[in-house]
Parts: sequence; C-alpha cells; structure tokens
Amino acid sequence: MSEPTSHRILVVDDEPDITALVAYHLAKAGYRVATAPNGRDALRAAREERPDLVVLDLMLPGVSGYDVLGELRRRDETKDIGVILLTARKEEPDRIKGLALGADDYLPKPFSPQELVLRVGAVLRRLGAPAVAAGGLVTAGPVTVDRSAHRVTVDGAEVELTATEFRLLHTLIEREGRVQSRAQLLETVWRAQPDIQTRTVDMHVQRLRHKLGKAGDYIKTVRGAGYRFRRPDARARKRPPA
Repeated sequence: MSEPTSHRILVVDDEPDITALVAYHLAKAGYRVATAPNGRDALRAAREERPDLVVLDLMLPGVSGYDVLGELRRRDETKDIGVILLTARKEEPDRIKGLALGADDYLPKPFSPQELVLRVGAVLRRLGAPAVAAGGLVTAGPVTVDRSAHRVTVDGAEVELTATEFRLLHTLIEREGRVQSRAQLLETVWRAQPDIQTRTVDMHVQRLRHKLGKAGDYIKTVRGAGYRFRRPDARARKRPPA
C-alpha cells in the first residue's frame, strides 16, 4: 500500500546502482525521491529540500555518513528528520555508533528493497504520529515527563532526547513495573510490525540510559523478556533491626 505522496525521501549513496534501486522502489511506493552522491550534497539538499526522511549510506567519500548524521542532528532545521542508515559494515560497534548519533534505524547491505520500503514507512508513521496526550506531568522518581511540552527533566535538569527516545521513555514509565518485550516496544514506539526485528530497541535503551544518568538504572533489563521501568523500592532498602 502506497504512502502519501507528500512524504519526501532523500537517498544518499555514492554507488549509482544502489541509489537508482532504492529510488525506484521508494518512488514505486508513492514517495517523492531526491538523491545525493556525497555528504556535502546531502547536507545541502537536506537544508533546501527539507525531506521527511534520509536513507543514508555510511561509507561516503569525503564527508562520511556519520558526519552527515551528526550535522543533521545538530541543526535545528534538520534535527527532526528521520534517518535510516545503510551500512556494509557488519561490526556491531559501527551500528551502535550510528544509532547513538541519532539514527532511527539501520539496514545492513545487501538488503531487500521491499524491507527498506517497510522500514521507511515505519519510521515515517512514528514521526508523524500524534503527540502523546497533553495535560499534566508524569513523574517517576527524579524523572519528570512533560507530555504537553515534550520535555524531560531529571532532578530538575532538562535532558535532551530525540522524539524516539521521548516516546520510549514515556512508554516505559507509563507502563511502570510491567515488562515490555522488544516486539511490544517496536509496535508502540516505532510503529513497526513485530516481525521486523532489529537491535534498534536495545541500542536506543542503551542511549536513553546514558542520557538519564543515574536515573537510567531504573530501566531494567529482564533477561529473555525485554525491559521495564522500575524505581528502587524504598521499603526494600529499610533493613529490619538485627
């Protein structure tokens, strides 16, 4: 099923065959597609074209995909653009680095064009989803989530989160104490189908914990199950007299 043609996608890759393949399948799915062969052209196109999403190859000549991603996230006018990384690198640290810089998803080469189209649609649905219900604050220990202002503070200090990180934290706090599987989080936070399994959830949780500082310890890993937000039980810390 085609996405609305109002969505504009920028495809950045220095291999013409891959660029043409990706652009063909995205256009066939109903997207408006622009292309760029290198990092400098990609940054210029992102500022001028204002795409909804960038499909970004990491191995670019000159300005690397990492540099492009970092610059996109630094600038106010491009920081909310969706980014899916394409990478021929198999090493996990390379993928973690990309997600830590703010990518929304990644896809290793060689990839299925149909899967790429599905992932583009999933990211766009998440980015275009209505903001969480306004009205009131959600507080869990030192963490406060202001749903109307889309703002998070820890002990009164504001924490800069991406839209994905905000939705992830809000979901975990809203369901505090309940284990959320990766499939559940993919459906709720990423608007993805459960069968699209990636390490995206794990890497975003890792980045969210880091940004929350000590409060990140409240996000617990439940081995073989998923994650849950759980504050330390004050009563558990009170030891009965000997």
